[in-house]
Amino acid sequence: MIKAVDIKKQFGETKVLKGINTNFEKGKTNLLIGRSGAGKTVFLKILVGLLPPTEGTIWYDDLNFTTLSQKQKKSIRQDIGMLFQGSALFDSMTVEENIRFPLDMFTSMTKKEKRMQVDNCLERVNLEGSNDKYPGEVSGGMQKRVGIARAIVLEPKYLFCDEPNSGLDPKTSIVIDELISTITVENDITTIINTHDMNSVMEIGENIALLHHGELAWTGTRHDVLESDNDLLQTFIFASPFLQRLRKKALES
Repeated sequence: MIKAVDIKKQFGETKVLKGINTNFEKGKTNLLIGRSGAGKTVFLKILVGLLPPTEGTIWYDDLNFTTLSQKQKKSIRQDIGMLFQGSALFDSMTVEENIRFPLDMFTSMTKKEKRMQVDNCLERVNLEGSNDKYPGEVSGGMQKRVGIARAIVLEPKYLFCDEPNSGLDPKTSIVIDELISTITVENDITTIINTHDMNSVMEIGENIALLHHGELAWTGTRHDVLESDNDLLQTFIFASPFLQRLRKKALES
């Protein structure tokens, strides 16, 4: 579990985060949602240690991550997997080399052991046999799956996903959602997803936190969304007339 305690972040006179208190549960897909400018990206960077909070603490299970030294944080980061918005693959490396990169950086595994681990991850994301392809030779959805394989190759305890469905068609987005959800449950990972994708919210949102102007405006599950009377949540989730009609129909049934 990851816990945020009274997280505040200020840049000059601008208060971006105004005291966030929330938990991200182990073995569940934890979603961060909110309008652009709500503070989600800054909050995500604080959670992974890329930015220090102005005030407050981040806890990784029983460890106060905020007060650790850089050497201690590096040790924790080996337990963290990251899936970036644009996949962030190295164009000059093959699929296998991209996935193997964290193993080369952080382990002393043999070449054979690394190959076996890469093949295992490729199998998990349904990309068996794609080892020698380059990112430019595969689709955007496949690149995202390569990114997931790289994120889990070190068998992390914590998985952070920044807009994993950005730029993907709806069908491929569903595949990516299901893949992240399955990996989270099977590996008992604490997964945190920063997303604007409402399908993700309604399909895999086991623990949802809505940020609004740097404050925590609502928390709940995807099952709570339809019945919630939180105006900020309803305005954000059901922005389109079609979704408003869908909610009305669901409440009437």
